Amino acid sequence: MEKFDVTTRIKELCVNKGISFYRLSKISGIPQTTLTNMLNRGTTPSIFTLEKICVALDISLSQFFDINDSIKDLPIDQQELLKMYIKLPDNKKELLKAYIQGLSQ
Repeated sequence: MEKFDVTTRIKELCVNKGISFYRLSKISGIPQTTLTNMLNRGTTPSIFTLEKICVALDISLSQFFDINDSIKDLPIDQQELLKMYIKLPDNKKELLKAYIQGLSQ
């Protein structure tokens, strides 16, 4: 069984979402020096800090620890749509939701 590395996962999620560590610091309220030190030294954050990071990345703790990436269970077209949706800023996510609701009525 492969060991789960929290800092590697944070870095991976930031890359996937197009969020810099600076931006993550601002969104999460975690000082940039604290975040940078944690990520560069590989120290494991407290659960409180990890929750702040998850909120900033717009994911749940469950999604954070989902190393199997359950998105792979979806059909390819749904995977592509979900990946695009995840990368959108919040205001565009809301616009997309409204558009889809309009289409489905």
